[in-house]
Amino acid sequence: MMQKGITLRQWLPLLGITFSAFVFNTSEFMPIGLLTDIAGTFSLTEAQAGIMISVYAWAVMILSLPLMMAASRIEFKKLLLGVIALFSLGQFLSAAAPSYLVLVLARLVVASAHAVFWSIAAVCASRLVDVRHSSLAVSMVATGTSIAMIFGLPIGRAIGLLVGWRMTFTIVGAVAAAIVLYLMACFPKMSAGEPFTLRQLPSLLKNRVLMGIYATTMLFATGYYTGYSYIEPFLQQVGGMSDSLITLMLTVFGIAGLVGSVAMTRFYDRRRALFLAGSCAGVAAGLLLMRLTASAPVVFGVACAVWGMFATTFSIAYQSEIIRCCDKDSSTVAMSIFSGIFNLGIGSGTALGGAVVSGVGIGFIGFVGGAIALGSLLLSVLTVLRPLAAAGAPAAGSRDA
Repeated sequence: MMQKGITLRQWLPLLGITFSAFVFNTSEFMPIGLLTDIAGTFSLTEAQAGIMISVYAWAVMILSLPLMMAASRIEFKKLLLGVIALFSLGQFLSAAAPSYLVLVLARLVVASAHAVFWSIAAVCASRLVDVRHSSLAVSMVATGTSIAMIFGLPIGRAIGLLVGWRMTFTIVGAVAAAIVLYLMACFPKMSAGEPFTLRQLPSLLKNRVLMGIYATTMLFATGYYTGYSYIEPFLQQVGGMSDSLITLMLTVFGIAGLVGSVAMTRFYDRRRALFLAGSCAGVAAGLLLMRLTASAPVVFGVACAVWGMFATTFSIAYQSEIIRCCDKDSSTVAMSIFSGIFNLGIGSGTALGGAVVSGVGIGFIGFVGGAIALGSLLLSVLTVLRPLAAAGAPAAGSRDA
């Protein structure tokens, strides 16, 4: 049933952005589910192959702000179509890569598109609807991420096991090309607003709540991906699980993320503090329980559900707060910095997880990641929740924090 107040003309492009988020995150998560297969193709260890995930994430971190500032003059529809088309090209190049180095370079093409897409996706979605429905619109984008975890990552892994990881990248590229055609037909023209310049950056960085969100995000993403980047070999080596059971666990993770997205849509405006703090606490709990529950698939599935649900609520909650606390013209750049910082955390977490795997052993990635995620909880309370409480939480739908 359609949400009251949102028209079909608004729903169609929202669905397009949701599917775009699905393919972008499917692509980002695919190497995690296919890490063993990719490593085997190029005669690498899982830790060595995991460097590709770090390089991708660090590239997004470095490119997000400069690319978004360079693109800030481009009308949003043209920009959105352009980055999805570039993303599609990068997938086809990845599928054809004759060596690991070429695969990493092809992934950098995808990373360039990723850097801009996640700078504008939530902003575009929120501007398609009125202010009252902006949280719902942002939740739609995050739902695409959850669906990628439910179907994209497990199906991508299943395709990789059946016909190889190259075909998985090819299919993602084809789906992205189809989405370009869909959005050409239904996405409205949307002004990019006033171009953002470096002179405006200091004023953005003076926003205390925004700086707290950035610091929390860095720790959260680092802790999260210290464990998540190596979840497939972890479940094989520590949990002793079969390929089909690993795919099931990844599916549970994604379904829980969808549940978290639905909960955000219904309750976030009334329970902002609960979601902001709870997302950090829930992911920390999921990470810390990895080793303790690995030998009990049912219990591990419950831990995965907690982890997956709160991972999704983090993304929605903190992006929603960025949109609330920034003005219209600076929100895309603020979101690009968020994307860059999150990906810095992904790269750092993957590198740290690789060091743990090579050092003390893969069984300890959850403990290390969980400790860092607990740090993000403390930082969120001190730098995000306390300033918001002191200023008085704005009414639902307000963009002023």
